[in-house]
Amino acid sequence: MSEPMKMSQQTIEVANATMLGTLLMESGVLREADIARVLVCAKEKQLRFGDAAIKLGLADKSDIEHALARQFEYPYLKPGVGNYGKELVAAYKPFTRRVESLRALRMQLMLRWFAAGHTALAVVSAKPREGRSYLAANLAIVFSQLGDRTLLIDANLQNSRLHEIFRISNEPGLSPALVGRTGGRLDVHKIEHFENLWLLPAGAPPPNPEELLARDEFEDILAQLSSQYDIILIEAPPGSTGIGAETIAYRCGGALLVAHRNHTPLSDVRAFTERLKGRAEIVGSVLNSF
Repeated sequence: MSEPMKMSQQTIEVANATMLGTLLMESGVLREADIARVLVCAKEKQLRFGDAAIKLGLADKSDIEHALARQFEYPYLKPGVGNYGKELVAAYKPFTRRVESLRALRMQLMLRWFAAGHTALAVVSAKPREGRSYLAANLAIVFSQLGDRTLLIDANLQNSRLHEIFRISNEPGLSPALVGRTGGRLDVHKIEHFENLWLLPAGAPPPNPEELLARDEFEDILAQLSSQYDIILIEAPPGSTGIGAETIAYRCGGALLVAHRNHTPLSDVRAFTERLKGRAEIVGSVLNSF
């Protein structure tokens, strides 16, 4: 390697170390005086900046992982930050096998659906308690980590959970917007700590959820939001409670089907799949075991 190339590589390494040190200072892990100590240790021991900080006892592995994630625009949260629901493994445990599976699913959905020009996708299941909320919430996080403007919509109007998982208000939400009580305004919540993630909660439980979802207003709302966001994931009600899931899948054009291992009868999945045929494309299916 030529001398100019060596100098260029050294410059990059110093720049990366400086950026990492700055992020660690911003998070309160290091003080300004610590940076010089870490740089000296890194040079003497031929260590990376993060490894040197750990060796000196100034930071731990989780501090370095979190700072690196911020440096490379891959946001995730330390335990306790945000006080969100424990279901959000993509936020709190991003380097686990479970989240690797979510990222693999994200890639397949990008290739099969979103890269083809679609914006919205319904998350559906044949029965309750199959893991739709869990899957939709974590998928929304991993899509937002790509830098895509990601919107999560809770259309399970009578048994909504997403507002509880993300610790936000459930009102006014989707249901009053469907009956024109919000003056055309959609109160979409920006999810704190995630740069590219928003949530439209379900709102107050209506007595007629299927009729509301079948209204033209739902299509109008979806068209409006599709012009503002790159990815829209909609949690539908379970198929066993009526035709709401089919209506949402039809509006989106596609559906991601969720079933729960050792819980969902295969006959129910087959029957629900038959109901979806002709209304929406089943983009993929997930056998949930969490």
